[in-house]
Amino acid sequence: MEKINRIVFLLVMLFALGCSSKKSAQPGPNPVAATLIFPAADAACIIGNDKLATESTIPFNWESAANTNSYKLTIKNLLNGTLITKTTSGTTLNVTLPVNASYSWNITSQSNSSSGTVVSETWKFYNSGPGVTSYAPFPAEIIAPTMQQYVNLGDGKISLKWKGSDADNDITSYSIYFDTKQSPVLYKSGIVADSLGNVSIKSNTTYYWKVVTTDSQGNTSDSGDYSFTVN
Repeated sequence: MEKINRIVFLLVMLFALGCSSKKSAQPGPNPVAATLIFPAADAACIIGNDKLATESTIPFNWESAANTNSYKLTIKNLLNGTLITKTTSGTTLNVTLPVNASYSWNITSQSNSSSGTVVSETWKFYNSGPGVTSYAPFPAEIIAPTMQQYVNLGDGKISLKWKGSDADNDITSYSIYFDTKQSPVLYKSGIVADSLGNVSIKSNTTYYWKVVTTDSQGNTSDSGDYSFTVN
């Protein structure tokens, strides 16, 4: 009996040592960001397939990325904020979208052997309808202060910064809405630069602001309301 117990003990020890000597699986390398191809950045997309009066099918395309098993396409309607996401193992996806609207899109690279993901650049485009020859500007991209950012009072002045873009490249001016209340009122119009300096601020105050972009045809776009708080 003692001999049997000794054999069982040795077998258990050998099994334990064998298990402890096994190396845990190492995660694979993180995926690489994809390079976008089509729709091109800040382009007026006018070659969608099966174009109808209200929608068209856009062939989204990007280059394959290293260490990547699948791609997540994210499309945002810049007019109403609606998001569309689709996943594929390939490098192209056909997506039907409403016309006469501006969009942004990017690709998230994903790997089966790594939990890490990486997002590509984000490009904007305008999905035009039949007969459209003038395109509304893309909503201005807010650079600073960012949404719900806390900023220091400093000298009591701040610079508001944004980035505008347009498929026609005919932006003429920006209007800044700025207030301590939600739904800010017009603060200054006719701005031709992409920043506005020397804006007065007070400590312990939350400010709301937005940028409205106007082009040479009178088309406008709204960045949406942003807010920041002064310490």
